[in-house]
Amino acid sequence: MAKILIVYHSQTGNTEKMARAVSEGAGKIEGAEVVLKKAGEAGLEDLLSADGLAIGTPENFGYMSGMIKDFLDRTFYPSQRQPERIFRKPYVVFISAGNDGTGALTSIERIALGFKFKKIYEPVISKGKLTEETLEKCRELGQVLAAGCTAGIY
Repeated sequence: MAKILIVYHSQTGNTEKMARAVSEGAGKIEGAEVVLKKAGEAGLEDLLSADGLAIGTPENFGYMSGMIKDFLDRTFYPSQRQPERIFRKPYVVFISAGNDGTGALTSIERIALGFKFKKIYEPVISKGKLTEETLEKCRELGQVLAAGCTAGIY
């Protein structure tokens, strides 16, 4: 089984809907175990035990949410004690943006470089109103992450 961790924060509910769509997509892949957690509830062991990671955030003031930043802060230094468990861990990003999402994406990607994660798919950025088309892209994002992890190609 490949474990897919989906960590998200949501205030309006849009990022949570996106997270659930990513979870649906990942759950369609045989051999994938999906763990969906709010950022405040996710911790180091969740990160270390995951084979793949999906990070979801609203865009707040042109940046990732504080709760996503908190999750990354809480797990960074402790995870560095076990680098073999995070080195090149595949990750994807989804963002609910009121603006264009680039600030949130840039900040996550910069931190992911510090972790030495491996970005495996283009992010899904929902600008403005959340649409079914965007949710379908989120399902695809989850499927790609889970399929690659179960096949061992990442």
